[in-house]
Amino acid sequence: MSLILFDLDGTLIDSEIGITRSMEHALRALDVEPPPQAVLRSWIGPPLHASFPSVVGNDEARVDRAVHHYHERFDHVGWSEHSIYPGIAELVSELVRRGHRLAVVTSKTEVQARRIVGSLPFGHLFDAVHGPAAGGRNSEKVALVAKALREANGSADDTAMIGDRRFDIEGARGNSVRGIGVLWGFGDHDELRMAGADHIVAEPREIAECLDACLAGHAGRRQATPSGIG
Repeated sequence: MSLILFDLDGTLIDSEIGITRSMEHALRALDVEPPPQAVLRSWIGPPLHASFPSVVGNDEARVDRAVHHYHERFDHVGWSEHSIYPGIAELVSELVRRGHRLAVVTSKTEVQARRIVGSLPFGHLFDAVHGPAAGGRNSEKVALVAKALREANGSADDTAMIGDRRFDIEGARGNSVRGIGVLWGFGDHDELRMAGADHIVAEPREIAECLDACLAGHAGRRQATPSGIG
């Protein structure tokens, strides 16, 4: 049984509308004109505290207010403005059928993420949802993947992290976990390759085959490693 970790935004769900409209709401509440949609889209993935300073300045209190206004809208309606990527429901069901354990690892607050995952028709198939605490600033994927491994009592050799942005791959590499990049989200091939993704896939159906290959490779290396001479 292996542990498969999924990013949420851009991997399981297309949440662009809910997130970017909430970003626009936050900036307008501070009398800041939102940047073009392409810029807002590039902010999906990293923490808001890392993105907002580029337009509201490096004033910590002002950034905190922007994040607060973002949550005003997102917690009310933005969380529900998403769609499930084609093929994801089938993939999740197939991975569970094969005996894998599944969890979500996201930079969304854990409260938000649990609400969203719980609303998905396949949400009950995930054993856990990991995200930063509400009001917290530590949403680094390296720490979140480490938490997921620790709480699942998982082995890095038998774990894979699946996501659409470099932050997901960096979280995997920081924990010696396989990183699988996906191309249907908010990143691109160059970003994922430069982050060090072990595999990059274009469609959800490719993930099951990819996992079979990479996790079997880990098992083969373990069996080939001498256990010592008594």
